[in-house]
Amino acid sequence: MTIKNIIVGGLLFAGVSALAQAQTVAEMASQIEPEVIQWRHYLHQHPELSNREYETAKYLAKYLKDLGLEVQTGVAKTGVVAILDSGKPGPVVGLRADIDGLPVKELNSLPYRSEAIGEYRGEKVPVMHACGHDTHMAMLMGAAKILVAQKDQLKGKVKFVFQPAEEGAPNGEEGGAELMVKEGVLKNPNVDVMFGLHINSATDVGTVKYRAGGIMAAVDTFKIVIKGRQAHGAYPWKSVDPVVTSAQMIMALQTIVSRELTVIDDGAVVTVGIIKGGNRSNIIPEEVTLEGTIRTLNPAARTLIHEAMHRKVKAIAESMRASAELILPYGPAYPITYNDPSLMQQMLPTLVRTAGNEHVKEAKAVTGAEDFSFFQTQVPGLYLFVGGKPLAVAEADAPPHHTPDFYVDDSGMKLGVEVLTNLTMDYMNKAN
Repeated sequence: MTIKNIIVGGLLFAGVSALAQAQTVAEMASQIEPEVIQWRHYLHQHPELSNREYETAKYLAKYLKDLGLEVQTGVAKTGVVAILDSGKPGPVVGLRADIDGLPVKELNSLPYRSEAIGEYRGEKVPVMHACGHDTHMAMLMGAAKILVAQKDQLKGKVKFVFQPAEEGAPNGEEGGAELMVKEGVLKNPNVDVMFGLHINSATDVGTVKYRAGGIMAAVDTFKIVIKGRQAHGAYPWKSVDPVVTSAQMIMALQTIVSRELTVIDDGAVVTVGIIKGGNRSNIIPEEVTLEGTIRTLNPAARTLIHEAMHRKVKAIAESMRASAELILPYGPAYPITYNDPSLMQQMLPTLVRTAGNEHVKEAKAVTGAEDFSFFQTQVPGLYLFVGGKPLAVAEADAPPHHTPDFYVDDSGMKLGVEVLTNLTMDYMNKAN
């Protein structure tokens, strides 16, 4: 087969086979890697909080327009969507990157560290890309540049989705992937498949991790309001004590996972993170509130935990002569981040060609959550992890996500650019 070489936008593409494609995409990713790093550094220095990514959106929109793409702004408040049309019939592939930062003060000494300030819950707070969303944007920008250069090799359309508010919309607001889906981001043109990835500070640079089925947990927040009768702490028999009642509930909730789930099959977490009640040490209060989170990795476990919580809260309150209201869900609820097994099987050879067999590893499911799951409830999708940890750093010493010391190395982004690009091309051309 004759190799056809084309220069588009300063990038060289040579297309013959899936393997040749992967090799060429790797070369192209190397060419633009300095730009990807530059984009990442700029975005890292200018983080913005959920639903407030105004300047980030302008930066992304200008870049995408300069690539010659059809661009839509203001999607789900501050999201940006761009479409690349190959001009040939074929599927519509969606590629997603999240764009919001976190209310975290950066404590490292990077020359591009963030000094940004934002507003969170009515207070001025430092803002940091403490989960790698800056790298996600830069990687998708890189993939967009390569895919534009390869336009004549594509069949169908690519929809680049830069999504706000993955970390959760501010109180009283909608946002994130759920709002994007509600506003029709998967329509016009209708998306056939979605690909997304997350950089990981504890995974070696050059590694990609995958899992068929549930890879990240569903999340449900809950609130329990326990009401009793107030009394002097010296005369507890005159009270209906919501403090003691809440203590019994907290312990009982832990038995749902340990005694009602099939622990060899189901991973789940029930955590109470907030207890509020009382204002003086010698007064038994009238009311106590509990708030917490539930994490599940399959729908059956999620249903069981919800049923068991209602049952236990009601029974314990009645046994203590108190009343209790369980509000579930209370606030945001995310579905399971579920990688379609047949799609995973189809695209796994792409990961191997891209990263090399020894660098493609099956991951264990994690109890963290991702709102990419809302896209996956509508269309088949894959969510993957790429490494951001320097090889010289031990996994135990890698700063975790959502912390002031969080760090991922620039060199991890090149693989992410290649993964997004090759998944798109292989799916379009049915190379597998």
